[in-house]
Amino acid sequence: MDETAEQALDARFVAGDEDALAQIYRRWSPVVFTLALRSLGDRSDAEDVTQRVFVSAWTSRSSFDPAKARLSTWLIAITRRRIADMHESRTKIRAVQAELERMTRPDDLVRELPDLADSILLADEIERLEPDAQRVMRLAFFDDLTHELIATRLDMPLGTVKSHIRRSLIRLRGRLEAARVAP
Repeated sequence: MDETAEQALDARFVAGDEDALAQIYRRWSPVVFTLALRSLGDRSDAEDVTQRVFVSAWTSRSSFDPAKARLSTWLIAITRRRIADMHESRTKIRAVQAELERMTRPDDLVRELPDLADSILLADEIERLEPDAQRVMRLAFFDDLTHELIATRLDMPLGTVKSHIRRSLIRLRGRLEAARVAP
């Protein structure tokens, strides 16, 4: 594609032309997917990252400035952030799984997925948290957002978000342990 055609495509994209988005997706999604797959090693996660990259690009297209960078460079920067988000999400999931395993009694020989009663109990316990902590926990665990994204979305300092998560996990663990001991 010559430079004039590329500039026209960029302008159409920024203006909100969905056909331009489709062209950009066809052209750059293989590159985005390959970068994600190489970093994450999982096809499903790479597909998820690819989708998130183009959704992010579309929703923030007004921030793209062709005078500062080429569209491909801008997309790769978004890709790197989404890959980092996925790695952070995986780390968070592993930490929660490790905590759940630590909480499980050693005499439990069979480890099963939480049943419906446990899921309801957890949802009920989250409802008992203060409103800010509820919002933070829902975004962290149900929407799978990073601490930074939660802070941005809720317009909270990052340290406050981390404190809410830490205190809420301690409270939830105590309540869930008490619920398991009660007859």
